Amino acid sequence: MKKLRLGVIGTCCRGQLADLAHQKKNGVEIVAGADIYDEQLNSFINRYKEKDSQVKGYYDYREMIEKEHLDGVFILSPDFCHEEHACFALKNHVPVYLEKPLAISLEGADRILQCAYTNKTRLMLGHNMRYMNFTRKMREIIRSGAIGEVKAIWCRHFVSYGGDAYFRDWHADRKKTGSLLLQKGAHDIDIIHWLAESRTVLVNGIGSLSVYGDLPRREKEKLDCLTVAGVWSTDHWPPMEQKDFSPNVNNEDINMINMQLANGVQACYMQCHFTPDSYRNYTVIGTKGRIENFGDYSDSCTIQVWNRRIDCYSPHGDITYHMPSGEGGHGGADPQIVNSFIDMLRGNSSPESTPQGARYAVAAGILGANSIRSGGTPYQIPQLPDELENYDFSGGN
Repeated sequence: MKKLRLGVIGTCCRGQLADLAHQKKNGVEIVAGADIYDEQLNSFINRYKEKDSQVKGYYDYREMIEKEHLDGVFILSPDFCHEEHACFALKNHVPVYLEKPLAISLEGADRILQCAYTNKTRLMLGHNMRYMNFTRKMREIIRSGAIGEVKAIWCRHFVSYGGDAYFRDWHADRKKTGSLLLQKGAHDIDIIHWLAESRTVLVNGIGSLSVYGDLPRREKEKLDCLTVAGVWSTDHWPPMEQKDFSPNVNNEDINMINMQLANGVQACYMQCHFTPDSYRNYTVIGTKGRIENFGDYSDSCTIQVWNRRIDCYSPHGDITYHMPSGEGGHGGADPQIVNSFIDMLRGNSSPESTPQGARYAVAAGILGANSIRSGGTPYQIPQLPDELENYDFSGGN
């Protein structure tokens, strides 16, 4: 079993996902990390001291990649850095785990895929919702034929913490995120595509900056996540009474897009960042029934299946599946997706999450945002060239 030396670009907040790959008994070690902030880099180094391990810290990710002879790298930096960081690693033949979203522009997303293809270097995307128990069960139910042929998928996404997580730092600025249909919505759009086993070909939408655009703002931007982490609190309610928001708030806090999929399925995604509660709800309607989840990756999650006609509302389906949460972050999805990256590096298996799927998710989000900002104009989603559409990015060299 080959020993793996792995690095990290972006060591804080989501950067801690890479800690799950530090598995000495399995022959896998995090050996280095790169970050531009002293506090975050020191925190990274100290975390590994507590694990009785030594890691090297770099301010320049390029120096780390050139010196460390890595077998793979986790790119967990802010969204607007993904294209630059991924392309550099791929050109240097270092396999990449890239956190979603793939990129904040369609051109940037396609450049990353082209770079991996040209350099024959492995690329995996961090769409961890494909590894959650409830989404996997919903896919299993659909594939069993229990609700017939899928015709419609609706997703409602309630984000109670939106004001804290996305409007107090760089996430609020569309120049750095494109839209919250990417940073937040790419997860759900990807799952819609995954459940439907298709991709969006036409998208249009409406949305607005309804609440956070008029609230008191700071004078300066905060880019390092350690300064933002302290402002996340359930006491921040109601939204209209809050303050200290980013100086650059121009992303919508309500997004609603309609999607026509290539196989005829019609879908919609609705996202709101000032709700009192937080969860995502999928409804999948087929020719013989429908399924719906209540809760997502908590232990209280259930999936209800209705497959007989009753002509009234029933909160309980004909079949109920109780979905326990797995161990580890995001209901067990984080350790599973990290282990999937390790398996890919060793050539043992292909990931459930694919670069093509990630590209179509951001494409729908990017062009959905364009539609919102142009009065609801429909946009067609361009298909990938055949060589990228059919390429196995988990094979690499």
